[in-house]
Amino acid sequence: MYLNTLFLNVLDFVSQPWHWAVAGTGISLVFIALALLGRHFGVSSTFEQLCAVAGAGRLSDYFRSIDLPSNKWRIFFLSGAVLGGYIGSHLIPSPEPVAISASTVAELESIGVPYPESDALGLGMMPTDISNFTTTGGVVLALLGGFLIGFGARYGRGCTSGHAITGLAHLNLSSLLTVIGFFIGGLLMTHLFFAPLLRLLF
Repeated sequence: MYLNTLFLNVLDFVSQPWHWAVAGTGISLVFIALALLGRHFGVSSTFEQLCAVAGAGRLSDYFRSIDLPSNKWRIFFLSGAVLGGYIGSHLIPSPEPVAISASTVAELESIGVPYPESDALGLGMMPTDISNFTTTGGVVLALLGGFLIGFGARYGRGCTSGHAITGLAHLNLSSLLTVIGFFIGGLLMTHLFFAPLLRLLF
């Protein structure tokens, strides 16, 4: 009985919204641990290993040159991130919707993006009428976004985690320039391209 009550109390505690500093501290601790182990934190590089495991080496010499045994930890790392995300969103979800400012909600609604106010509609995240695979626009948006993220991350030799966390922590100038590019690209997409893209696809 005591253990059951304790479990419910812990479950209730972890289900509540946490301060952003908790996530920041957790990321810092993970980065420090990887640095002490002589490994570089980054998510997009893991997809190279996944492609190699899937047999991409039969099509490209690049993937045949990947040293899978010494990089298998990346696959476990990414698997843990996916598992943690699933647990956080499905098993111990926060009872509160994602906090979005009223001005942002109004701006999104002005370009046809409704604010989700229930689980069925996305609960403050990407609306399901846009983020789904039942419409042509949703499929095109997912494929286009996935391609741009995947190609851009590898062409830029790293994603936001590799450059913004690992690269900047090592005072890498190229990472600083890349992160500046991330922000510029995000601003351009938000203020110039997002609304026309939605009108084109939906």
